[in-house]
Amino acid sequence: MTYPPARNIVALVTTTFKAHADEVNRLNVFPVPDGDTGTNMSLTLDAVLDEIAQLPLDASLADVCRAATHGSLMGARGNSGVITSQIIRGLCEGLSGEEATKIADTNPVERIALALESARRVAYQAVRKPVEGTILTVCADISIAAREAADRNLTLEDAFDHICKAAHDSVARTPELLPVLKEAGVVDAGGYGLALICDAFAAGLLGREVAPAPAHTLSAELTVAVVDDWDDDEFLYCTEFLLFGDRIDREATHDYIAARGGSELVVGDGGQYKIHVHTDNPAEILSFALTLGEVAEVHIHNMRRQQAERPGGAAEADETHHTVAVVAVASGSGIIEILKSLGVNRVVSGGQTMNPSTADLVKAATSINCDNVIFLPNNKNIIMAANAAVEVLAESGQPAFVVPTTSVPQAFAAMLSFEPDGDCAEMVEGMTEEIAAVNTAEITTAIKDATMHGVTIQAGQVIAVVNGSDIEAIGSTVDEVARTVLTKLVTEDAETLTVLIGEDLSVEEGEALSHAIEQEFPALDIELLRGEQPLYPVILAVE
Repeated sequence: MTYPPARNIVALVTTTFKAHADEVNRLNVFPVPDGDTGTNMSLTLDAVLDEIAQLPLDASLADVCRAATHGSLMGARGNSGVITSQIIRGLCEGLSGEEATKIADTNPVERIALALESARRVAYQAVRKPVEGTILTVCADISIAAREAADRNLTLEDAFDHICKAAHDSVARTPELLPVLKEAGVVDAGGYGLALICDAFAAGLLGREVAPAPAHTLSAELTVAVVDDWDDDEFLYCTEFLLFGDRIDREATHDYIAARGGSELVVGDGGQYKIHVHTDNPAEILSFALTLGEVAEVHIHNMRRQQAERPGGAAEADETHHTVAVVAVASGSGIIEILKSLGVNRVVSGGQTMNPSTADLVKAATSINCDNVIFLPNNKNIIMAANAAVEVLAESGQPAFVVPTTSVPQAFAAMLSFEPDGDCAEMVEGMTEEIAAVNTAEITTAIKDATMHGVTIQAGQVIAVVNGSDIEAIGSTVDEVARTVLTKLVTEDAETLTVLIGEDLSVEEGEALSHAIEQEFPALDIELLRGEQPLYPVILAVE
């Protein structure tokens, strides 16, 4: 049998997993602690693909295995990513090891069995206190299934069917092995991710379509829930970094780190190691590491703040059922506070230069217990993603709608007509009518030279973008441009002006601008608010 190039198989595994990463993320029981399992495993696979892509097309299996091992180690993030990297390492060692090499292609099922047994061994060695009901259990069950397939002399196709079924059966069993999963009503996120990798690897190797995951993996009994069991009595910082040195004693290093933290992992060899630990003193850990060699790729995450900021986490935990819920996109602490005070249930971080993905919007929507969802994109570049999120949610039977707001002030106007228990379709229509009466000018600084509609703009000039598309004023100061653009927006029918002050403008500067506008437009009812939005010192909304 002729097999596809390794990079094609890895590319299929990577892209398939990325499509399911948010699904894996939603299975996380713990509200932090290392970021999201799906994201971390996906980043690990990305690193493997990047490393293999640099090899020539005719690279040997040994070269591919070395690249995959190195890439996964260097790119691993969080506990789930590091353990995934060790599964990959063990798999590669088994595939290219002396015993497997002797078999060559005469018995591919035996070679797969040897590789998966190696993956199991290396993964368990990486964790000092293995916990069953996790990705480790699924890895073990997969290796057992592979050995059964080899002993029964199954064909390669039948062997992978047996292995993939064993993977998903093992995932379904994780709540029985780990009480916290059963309590939360979920299967293990890392184990489920590994089962998805098995499915995609089998499809890539055999040249067939990736089979959909068995329904029982996310059954009605195993619903998604967030369990808040992290508190301030535990370690505060998730710390990870690379350590390079020729004379590092891995076991001694592990002992030192284990005595000063939790969830510790020290993996790698040959002078290259990945360190992961939860600790209250990252500086102490890093100082020790620097006595051993060089460090790189240092990442320190404050888990308390991660928990507070995570949608659906402790700061936003809300089991209340809503007839209609609202998801808005915005940035700036003041703006987010205003939106929530108006009744927005979830705020997805984003805006200009930072457009959230369809997956981000779907994740926010599915974190709310509701019958209907309304999206407020608040930027013309996010409307398409919001519409795509509506389609994704529709596939699962969740009704969702988009009110096509192109600015935050339009969202304010829309929310003033929002009724949490009203008819959703009628409400969307009414909110859409409300936003049509709002004209918005977002004032910012040009980042490059440009010519638009015959007008030359130079980098560094202050510009006013009206209703998300047209540049209506250019000048040298925020004050000048704000007053200029208002002469175009303020008509005889205008009654109110909302001024949102960004993080780059001081309180005094904001008040001075408001006073100057008040003198020039005395008929307007002016409301000055601290939006604290980035990039835009001032946002003006005329109604």
